[in-house]
Amino acid sequence: MPVYEYTALDDKGKTTSGIIDADGAPAARQRLRSSGIFPVSIKETQEIAEKKAPRTFDLSRFFTRIKPAETAMMTRQLATLISAGFPLVSALDALLPQTKSHGYKRILAKIKNSIVEGNSFAQALSQYPSTFSQLYVNMVRAGETSGTLEIVLDRLADITEKQEDLKNRIQTALAYPIFMCIIGILVLFVLLTYIVPSITSIFTEMNQVLPAPTRILIFLSNFFRLYWWIILGALLAAAVILHRIKKTEKGRYWFAKTTLSLPAFGVLARKLAVARFTRTLGSLLENGVSMLIALEIVKNIAGNQLIAETVENAAKEVSKGQGLGDALSQGRTFPPLSIQMIQVGEQSGELEAMLNKVADVFEKEVETSILRLTSYLEPLMILLMGSIVGFIVLSICLPIFEMNQLIR
Repeated sequence: MPVYEYTALDDKGKTTSGIIDADGAPAARQRLRSSGIFPVSIKETQEIAEKKAPRTFDLSRFFTRIKPAETAMMTRQLATLISAGFPLVSALDALLPQTKSHGYKRILAKIKNSIVEGNSFAQALSQYPSTFSQLYVNMVRAGETSGTLEIVLDRLADITEKQEDLKNRIQTALAYPIFMCIIGILVLFVLLTYIVPSITSIFTEMNQVLPAPTRILIFLSNFFRLYWWIILGALLAAAVILHRIKKTEKGRYWFAKTTLSLPAFGVLARKLAVARFTRTLGSLLENGVSMLIALEIVKNIAGNQLIAETVENAAKEVSKGQGLGDALSQGRTFPPLSIQMIQVGEQSGELEAMLNKVADVFEKEVETSILRLTSYLEPLMILLMGSIVGFIVLSICLPIFEMNQLIR
């Protein structure tokens, strides 16, 4: 059934817009009029599957991208409606008017139409891989198969909300240091390119040997003032080259290895990746997905090539009858604590609960470590900025002191 976008006037004369599905444009207009809305314009939405769309640069994608928080909210609402006894199609119909995002409303309408045509919910979701991940689709498929769709949707909402909550807490903790760093760089750039040259020009006209700090300051000031565009270009080129390297197999492996080997940050990246892996794997196993299929789904969830390789090798060992904890320990990528907890979960028959516990422990450790690091970064940045400003002041004052001594 086609989906139409419309602009209309309500009974109070206010302009409203939305989407509606109907057999044709006349039927869509009739449905709108019967609901007290008078259509001004109506056009059919182009039915283009996301996964078949060509990969061209489109700036609008950055502004219309579906946020994970919207997916979590929709999933929670859908689970509530299904738990209340609504059929799936009726539940999607009830969600459409409440969805504020125009792009999400369009996707939901197409998903509903796909289900009406005879496809399963999972098949309909799989047409939009950029909005619904492989994890999401497979968990929905497991819920449909087992008849526990509302429970699976609730768990999916929990997973998405926890991941977004953790990401928001980390971003909040890092916001102040990053803001201070940007402001500090801008202040130093203005000092070196505008303020310092106007002051040091007096010293250069004196035709005297200047102190070493002053000569260094004048050199840096001239360099940044004349070649700032080269520095900016080099940084942009480095970012582009790094992005291209990350797209290659060897580049991803090198980047993953470098990330995990960094002091302090590497430990946090490892724990965060393991937490994401264990939480996802635990949720899949809880919803009836077999171990081997679950490992195949989550091997790339961690976002690190080394960990993905470890999980892939572990899946081969598990298929031969080895335990998950022993198989993961062979890669020497997972922290020992996570291996021990997984092994305990296997021995006690509570592997799913233990995997979720591993995720809770490591997420808490990551958050605590980041808060501790940011508390160290703030005074360190203040000290660094104070030292740089002190060097600039000293470089300017030294020639003045020498001039005073010559006058005496």
